[in-house]
Amino acid sequence: MKEQGKKAPKKPVPKHRKKQQPSSLWNILTVGVLSLMMFTLLYGYGTDKKNTEDTTLTKVAEAIHAGDVKELVVRGDTVEVHHRDEARPVGIAKKEGYATPITETLVNLGVTAEELRAIALEVKEETGLAYWLGVLSPFLFPLLLLGFIVFFFSRSMKGMGVQALNFGASKARMIHPDDEQQKVTFKDVAGAKEAKIELEEIVDFLKNPKKFTDIGAAVPKGVMMMGSPGTGKTLLARAIAGEANVPFFSISGSEFVEMFVGVGASRVRDLFQTAKKMAPAIIFIDEIDAVGRARGSGMGGGNDEREQTLNQILTEMDGFEPTEKLIVIAATNRPDVIDSALMRPGRFDRRVTIDLPDRDDRLEILKIHARKKPLTADVNLEIIAQRTPGFSGADLASLMNEAAILAAREGRKEVAQFDAIRSIEKVMLGPERKSHLLTKEERKITAYHEAGHALVASVLPYADPVQKISIISRGRAAGYTLKLPDTDRKMQSRKEFLDDIAMSLGGYVAEIMIFDDLTTGPSNDLQVATNLARDMVVRFGMSEKFGPVALEGTGGRLIGGGISEDRGYSTEKAREIDEEVTRIMRTAEDRAREALTVHRKALDAVAEKLIELETLERDDYEAILKREGVEIKNAYPKEEAADPTNI
Repeated sequence: MKEQGKKAPKKPVPKHRKKQQPSSLWNILTVGVLSLMMFTLLYGYGTDKKNTEDTTLTKVAEAIHAGDVKELVVRGDTVEVHHRDEARPVGIAKKEGYATPITETLVNLGVTAEELRAIALEVKEETGLAYWLGVLSPFLFPLLLLGFIVFFFSRSMKGMGVQALNFGASKARMIHPDDEQQKVTFKDVAGAKEAKIELEEIVDFLKNPKKFTDIGAAVPKGVMMMGSPGTGKTLLARAIAGEANVPFFSISGSEFVEMFVGVGASRVRDLFQTAKKMAPAIIFIDEIDAVGRARGSGMGGGNDEREQTLNQILTEMDGFEPTEKLIVIAATNRPDVIDSALMRPGRFDRRVTIDLPDRDDRLEILKIHARKKPLTADVNLEIIAQRTPGFSGADLASLMNEAAILAAREGRKEVAQFDAIRSIEKVMLGPERKSHLLTKEERKITAYHEAGHALVASVLPYADPVQKISIISRGRAAGYTLKLPDTDRKMQSRKEFLDDIAMSLGGYVAEIMIFDDLTTGPSNDLQVATNLARDMVVRFGMSEKFGPVALEGTGGRLIGGGISEDRGYSTEKAREIDEEVTRIMRTAEDRAREALTVHRKALDAVAEKLIELETLERDDYEAILKREGVEIKNAYPKEEAADPTNI
């Protein structure tokens, strides 16, 4: 039961979360770029932008004799020679030192006083920042470069140290009570009425703990929510936090476990310490069976990381004071593997089972997920709810989303009833395989196969009514027969099982009758029917030969490095079980053959219509049966129907 509402906002970054330390590669790249910039600056400082060339004082004297020199500019021990021809590059010459005048040097090289007076002579003394940069640059820039390298690498090592210290920190995600965009309440959760009533006590305790403590009552420290995947366990936990307006810490059981022993236990300690500081609060551990499996089975040894983590969870829950306003909620879809120490009083002693939604609940869930979707006038959510028995809240959310995707793909602005009907089949069986083209012979075989399933289901009194037949490939199936009960059922009877097995063999029998041959098509039908017959014998005690005995074993145990099967019965008993399963299958085959033989004309009519139209809805299919004189058996009332076998 996922929440349907506004577009998911960006998650706010918790204030306590530390900034991520830059990686070593990033530091190396930064140092490289800075080094390149400094070398470029150093090179650019010592290079004039003008067009220059190196020369000597002797050549300068010769140029003065020839009258080619216009001006001399003295900068420290450097002499710039500007020629009368401005197109020529400026000459750069070095004199003997700062103290030696350039005029004296030129006179010694044979330049006369008249020639010196004919040229302009300018002396520029270097002072200030530029002068000192020029003097100190050979020493300063290497030191700066070394300092940058040391700084960044030390920062990188510090980041690695911080990451090592945070390795044992909790990875729980927190939803703050003031975050209205992520806040969920019971109004956003449809269905699960009994579970919500059970959980309202937890909300009341977090809001008004004094009411319970004054009378000496202690609200359970832990709540174990059990249910099939997608039934809304996580959403209900968030709704508790939203109703109580307290912080919500969410983490998966697998996030505790690492390859290093002790890390999971450290994360458990950190999680509980953080939650206690912000109490009242809720800690939600999803898929707790990842760390809470029963110990002593021999799997993983007695001192592995998973068991260390489980022991720490048990210790932390025992450390609660009666007045501490901290609730631990866990969720699992495999309650049978949970360690008994977790389920004892004082830990997860409150158990809440979340069942699959019934028809009314499915209608309410569909309304929630249809809030933000524009629907056409023909959309009837009651029909969708009726056609989706066994769907979880997550399945219904996916159904409505797929309907919107189908409408958008076809360029429409509203979701129609046809889109929702198609989405049911897409969620159940997968998308249409339009590229999977059947030959003419394969289409005929598939049509008779599916018609055999449907016809057997229609004439047997305890089989579910057929809603749709199709020979369009979906998923791994070349065709399918969709049969759904008109009402939700929590239990299934022996007669219903027997009719289901016969219906599963309808396609198998039809292929033999019509084509005197078999294909690989019935392979999955045979697996389903055989498993169902075996469950009737070994699990449900539905065989008079064995009586009210559960023959199913407790599972395998690790012995000497291998799996030893613990079946719970002897080899002779196993042979008798196989014989009984075979007898049930043979009886179901005979019933299916009898139904198809009696109604052969109806079988041909349905198959021919399927070859023509590819799909038959319930009304069209039942119209064909009535035209052929087939009486469609109703699922209820069943009291008048005879027992189909003598089991």
